[in-house]
Amino acid sequence: MDDRIKELIEEVHEGYLTRRGFLVRAAKLGLSSAAALALVGAPEREAEAAQAQIPGAAPRGQRPVQPRGWQQGRGWGWVWGPNDELGNLNELSPELTMKALSMVRTGKVYDLGLTYDRRSFRWPGHMPGEILTFRSQQGELLQRDLPFIGPNAANSLNTTFSSCGLIMSDNVASQLDSFAHISFGAEPTYYNGNKAVDVIGDWGALKLGADTVPPIVAPATMIDVAAFVGQDPLPSNFPIGPDILQGALARQGVDIDILDIVLIRTGTAAVWMRGDGVGANQAEVAAVDSAGITTAAARWLVEEKGALMLGSDTSGLEVAKVVDNPPDGTSWIPVHHYLLPMQGVHILEYQNQEDLAADRVYKFAYFLGVNKIKGATAGTALRPFAIA
Repeated sequence: MDDRIKELIEEVHEGYLTRRGFLVRAAKLGLSSAAALALVGAPEREAEAAQAQIPGAAPRGQRPVQPRGWQQGRGWGWVWGPNDELGNLNELSPELTMKALSMVRTGKVYDLGLTYDRRSFRWPGHMPGEILTFRSQQGELLQRDLPFIGPNAANSLNTTFSSCGLIMSDNVASQLDSFAHISFGAEPTYYNGNKAVDVIGDWGALKLGADTVPPIVAPATMIDVAAFVGQDPLPSNFPIGPDILQGALARQGVDIDILDIVLIRTGTAAVWMRGDGVGANQAEVAAVDSAGITTAAARWLVEEKGALMLGSDTSGLEVAKVVDNPPDGTSWIPVHHYLLPMQGVHILEYQNQEDLAADRVYKFAYFLGVNKIKGATAGTALRPFAIA
């Protein structure tokens, strides 16, 4: 049997393809629908493939993970009580972790982080950074200001060390936007009705900050929009609406389960890596960094599909040139307004999906630990990873 057919059969057996996606890919390999279904053991395998189409469905033999605060057509919102700072991350659970781990088939690890450097591209609203050497081997041996370095008999080997100081934005490279990042209203208001006077002080966020985000292990779906559109990277200010997301998912033969993290690929990460691997080609990155989802797409993903978090490989997730707004008014960043303060959904930015795209891996387990820095409005220079 052709190795490609074997791989296809394995994918449908594991529940990684919808029935439609399986039949489309089988047809490309020259198989009729009847022949394809026979290979996977219909009708039992048809039932298994059908199960994979149900939002929130778990692999065969595992109970679906039901959301506690989500409602179709509404999403989440301020539903977790007056003191809540987690938003829909309240949905994280041992059951969701087990579902994510059940998606691991090969054990291959994918690094989703982009490397940060003092030369890295950053959105112009964020502070520039420096990485400064604080102590060096040469300085310690010359200055002799540290008694344990010597000269003394206890350090005849002249053992020395180096350390650096970091001066940087909390919104650079691979990042997570916390609820302390975006507010709205003449009296600035954050997620769950928190007022700016109670959230932001002279030394950063007093609540709702990045340190409140727990370790994240969740199932995830990648949507390769650049591949679907046939422009890689996507052009500047390319708007990604629900129709494009649906078309890309159909092309991939997968669907989004409730409580999936959804990552959207525009191809911007590949441009970043051409800049010495650190986004040093700032003008080139800036030229394509503005493609992203519309407000309608964000609402579809949250209210209809139940996405746990939304992310992309750009600095802002949303299309920079506003094409639509949420029902409650207008904003220069309507997707951020809708997701962070209104829905309680965190945003992931600069998630490097190039290796996932190269391997055509669309369903996987996603892992992220956010810097525990009290006061930060975002997790910064992160290293998320996927296991497929």
